[in-house]
Amino acid sequence: MSSVGTSKGILEIAKFALYVSVPIGLMYTFAYDTKNLQKIMGNRSYVVYPPEGPRPPSPEELREMAREIARKRNLP
Repeated sequence: MSSVGTSKGILEIAKFALYVSVPIGLMYTFAYDTKNLQKIMGNRSYVVYPPEGPRPPSPEELREMAREIARKRNLP
């Protein structure tokens, strides 16, 4: 075996350590202090709902409207 195999192993270990340490570091930085977390989340409005529109008619009202339309069609 050559020394290339061991350098690849060290590289894989370094990448794994980086992949594990970055999320842990970010979590520690932002979530450990609640003021930081509230500051970050307070600046963003994640869900913005549109204003409430008119409600659709109830099933009884729809049936009555259908009956009126049928009566108008039957009256020549």
